[in-house]
Amino acid sequence: MSCPNFVIELLSPSDRSRITHEKMLDWLANGIELGWMIDPKRRTVTIYRRDREPELLTAPDQVVGEGPVAGFVLDLVPVWA
Repeated sequence: MSCPNFVIELLSPSDRSRITHEKMLDWLANGIELGWMIDPKRRTVTIYRRDREPELLTAPDQVVGEGPVAGFVLDLVPVWA
């Protein structure tokens, strides 16, 4: 089974952040380089990177890509609106 280099998880109102966090850890264990978990309800983005602790951002206007998506910028203003 191949694994992507980059994953975005956008939580829906019915998703549980704990379950999605575990899913992101599984992605990391299977080889992703970078993952973003976006929680519109809490207005947070958790950034997952290999060999590092997850980084929590609160209400960022944007997230700047790195590694496999260097140069990509995700505008989050519409997500928070």
